[in-house]
Amino acid sequence: MEQQGTATGIGGDIRTQKIGASGLLPQYLYSAHKLPSFLGSSASSSSSSSSFASGFSPKSSPKNSVLGISAAAASSSGGIGGDFTVENPKKNNFMIPAASEPPFGKIPLYSTEYFLLSGFGGLLCCGLTHTAVTPVDVVKCNMQIAPQKYSSISGGFGLVVKEEGVAGLFRGWAPTFFGYCIQGACKYGFYEYFKKQYSDYVGPQNAVKYKTLIYLAGSASAEVIADVGLCPFEAVKVRVQTQPGFAKGLSDGMPKLIASDGFGGLYKGLVPLWGRQIPYTMMKFATFESTVEALYKYVVPIPKEECTSVTQLGISFAAGYLAGIACAIISHPADNLVSFLNNAKGATVAQAVEQMGIPALFTRGLPLRIVMIGTLTAAQWGIYDAFKVFIGLPTTGGMVEDVKDAPGAAH
Repeated sequence: MEQQGTATGIGGDIRTQKIGASGLLPQYLYSAHKLPSFLGSSASSSSSSSSFASGFSPKSSPKNSVLGISAAAASSSGGIGGDFTVENPKKNNFMIPAASEPPFGKIPLYSTEYFLLSGFGGLLCCGLTHTAVTPVDVVKCNMQIAPQKYSSISGGFGLVVKEEGVAGLFRGWAPTFFGYCIQGACKYGFYEYFKKQYSDYVGPQNAVKYKTLIYLAGSASAEVIADVGLCPFEAVKVRVQTQPGFAKGLSDGMPKLIASDGFGGLYKGLVPLWGRQIPYTMMKFATFESTVEALYKYVVPIPKEECTSVTQLGISFAAGYLAGIACAIISHPADNLVSFLNNAKGATVAQAVEQMGIPALFTRGLPLRIVMIGTLTAAQWGIYDAFKVFIGLPTTGGMVEDVKDAPGAAH
């Protein structure tokens, strides 16, 4: 059955669209007895029916209806039927309507399709951005491994070009691309998954109260998995970038590394990689989510749902850059260790720390990495949220309504 609906969102009104039986929301929301309490406080008393469909009105219960859906809409018809209207949910709707029908149709939030597409968005944003900054990464790694030779950023670029030509700045692009495609897919897809699972586990009220801890736990869990996929490619990348003549790229570099160090050599840097990436990712996601929320609350003069998609993506980029700076600083010592261990055969963490020294561990190559990671993280969030808008999903963070006052509310 198809029903008429009118919705208002970013980019103007979308009037009299056909809304199929699946609706704008996850299927389970159409069952009154399964209606989450944060979508309405009166679902249980409205009707004993198993579904609701008679009327959506943000005016009926603005405080207790995050999406502007009145729980009193429960129908006694026993099924999905009758007409319903989305009456200008401008103050409550955080969905950004796409310019046309989303390419994948209506995607229920937190469905398998939602998590898979989130992973694909992560694949795009991480694979493309890390590959784009390969020249910066080449100079950074060499500054970490041979600081006497590569003593400055500008000098490092000039030295690489002088010795190897412009092509030398792109050494290791293939392991970078494939490694970070895998890592990005796991990082973003599993972050969305674990964030939902942990929120459900602690309950709606605690999910709101301890949302930052959920961001931290969800991102850390996702990164543990993501780094298992990244580690072999990272090992090849560092060896190719810091040892000219070792290999041309991934196709000959990985077999050569396995022949030299065995399969274990591909994962020799896993623990330091976790040490670099887990704090980095925890800072990246928690800082981003908190920064987006603060920007909408204190800086942007209008609510998120009234902002254009361009403005929302600008907020994502700005919050991403601030998060990237924090990420670069907190994860930099481990980044130095990863570069050292993947370059020096048989070296241990203790030997790396002793040879580099504590000050160098925290500061060597840091300015360049701040520029690199800040830009990288900002671009990643921009691409990721642009992809979400493209497929008809809301941008990340900055829920338009503070649901802490709603009974049983969840963020």
